[in-house]
Amino acid sequence: MVAEHRAHFPEGFFARLGPRYLAAYTRTYLTSPHALAYIAEADGLPVGFLVGLTDPPAHREHVMQTHKRALALRAGAALCVRPGLALHFLRTRLGRYARTLRPGRKGPEAQQAGLSAPPDGTTAVLAHVVIVERVRSLGLGSALITRFVQEAAATGCARASLVTAAGAEGAGRYYQQLGWHCAGETRTAESRLLMTYVLPLRNQPRGPVQ
Repeated sequence: MVAEHRAHFPEGFFARLGPRYLAAYTRTYLTSPHALAYIAEADGLPVGFLVGLTDPPAHREHVMQTHKRALALRAGAALCVRPGLALHFLRTRLGRYARTLRPGRKGPEAQQAGLSAPPDGTTAVLAHVVIVERVRSLGLGSALITRFVQEAAATGCARASLVTAAGAEGAGRYYQQLGWHCAGETRTAESRLLMTYVLPLRNQPRGPVQ
C-alpha cells in the first residue's frame, strides 16, 4: 500500500515525508474502528487498495489517542533530513496543525465525535484508492468503491465524499460514471486545485457485502 500510494500520489505531503511515516499513517486505518481498508488481488498478488473513513471526527480522535506520538516522532525525523520540506511545513502547515492539536480544542469535528450521528447524517470519506495499471480493465477499482459505499451505508452514513485533482490529472469523469456528483472545489496549501465529489447513500444496499 505504501509503495503504490507514493507512486500514485507523490505530491501529497504525507507521501513526501517518506515510506516510514506513510506506513505509520496507513496503520491508523488498520487499527481504527471508524475506518475501512481493502486490498484487491489478481492471480494471488496484491494489485490495489482502498482506504476510507465511516466517521471522520471519531477517526481523528482515535488517531490522536493512539497514534499521535508515533506519527509526531516519525514526522519530526523525516523533516530533519528534508530541510526543504521542513521549511515548506513551517510556511504552510505549522499554524493549522498547532490549532488542530491544541489541548481542549472543541471544533465542529470534535463536537460531532461525541454524537451517535450528526442531525443530517455522517459523511463517509473515501481517502485513497489505487489500482495498478496492468489490471485497470478488470473492474477492480469500481468493485472496491462499491464495497466501501455499501459498508459505509450499512454503518448509517448519509453520504460519501472524496477529492480528486481537477482536470485531466484527476479522476472526476470516472467517479461521475459511477454516480458521484461534483460538489465544489478546494485548494491545497500548495495551491493545487482539487474537486470534491459526493454520493448520497440513503438508497444504497445495506445487506452483507460479497
